[in-house]
Amino acid sequence: MTKKRVLSGIRATGRLHLGNYLGAVKGMLALQNNPSYETLYMVADLHSINTPYDTKSFQDSVRGVVLDYLSAGLDPEKSIIFVQSHVPEHVELSYLFSTVLTVARMLHLPTYKDKLKENSENANMAMLYYPVLMASDILIYEKYDTDFPEPGQFKTEGHHVPSLTGEGKMSKSVEGSYINLTDNLETIKDKLARVPTDTGCGTSVPEEGGVAALLTFVELFQGSNKRKEYENLYLGDGVKYSELKENLAELIFKEIEPIQKRRRELESKPEYVDKVIKEGAGKATKIASETLREVKQKMGFI
Repeated sequence: MTKKRVLSGIRATGRLHLGNYLGAVKGMLALQNNPSYETLYMVADLHSINTPYDTKSFQDSVRGVVLDYLSAGLDPEKSIIFVQSHVPEHVELSYLFSTVLTVARMLHLPTYKDKLKENSENANMAMLYYPVLMASDILIYEKYDTDFPEPGQFKTEGHHVPSLTGEGKMSKSVEGSYINLTDNLETIKDKLARVPTDTGCGTSVPEEGGVAALLTFVELFQGSNKRKEYENLYLGDGVKYSELKENLAELIFKEIEPIQKRRRELESKPEYVDKVIKEGAGKATKIASETLREVKQKMGFI
C-alpha cells in the first residue's frame, strides 16, 4: 500500500498554546498513528523571522517547539520531526519556484494582504515571499513526475480554537487570548474567569463573542450534547458561567497535565532531543534532495 505523505509545521514564536494543540498537534497525532500516512512534522523557523524576533532566545524557541511536539506524543519512530532551516533544500526550491511567479501576483495574494495588516511596519521581502516558501515546504516532500500533485488540507475537530477575548482565533500575539500548555489549574481558572460573558440567558444563543467561545470549548472538551444542554439553559433558566468555567478549567488541565509531566522528563534528556533533531533533518533531507534534483533536472540545471 502506498502511503500518503503529510507535512505540517508550527512557527517558532514561543511555547505552544491550547490552540496549537487542539488545532494542529492533535491532528498530527491522529495521522501519525494512521498506517495510511507517512508524516513529517517541522518547526517552521524560517517562517518565524519575517516579523521582529529576539535572536538571543530564538534557538530556545525552536527547541521549545520540538520539546512540545515530543511532550504531546509525536514519536520520532513514527514521524519525521525536523527543523525547517536544517533542510536547506526548502529555500533552494522556493527560489526556483520564484522564477515562475510575478511580483504582481504575489502582491495580490490574500495571505500577503493579511500579513501586511498585522504588521504593516515590517513589510519586508520575506513577508511577501512567505507563500512561495510555504509551497516549497509542502511540495518538496511530494512525489514529482511531470507536475506536482495538488496537496489537500487536513482539518481536525478543533481546527478553529477561539480566542479567550471572544474575538478571532486563539493567538500568542494577542494578550489574554490564549491558554499555554504549561499553565497550571489556577492559571487556567483565572484566564477563563476573564472571558467576557452576559447575564446568562436570552432569546437566541450568541454566535460570536465570549459566550460563543465558551460554548465552543464546551463542545471540544465535553461534547456536542453538553453544548446543547448549555444552549437550552441559555434560552431557558439561564447559564451559571462560574460553574461552566470551573468544569472547563478542570477538563482542560486534565488534558494538558500529562504533556507537562512528559516535558519535564524530556528537559532532563537534552542528548535525546539533540538526537531527534539531527536524525529528523537527515531523514527529511533524503526525501527533499530527491525532489529538488528532479526539479533541477527539468529546469535544465542537471
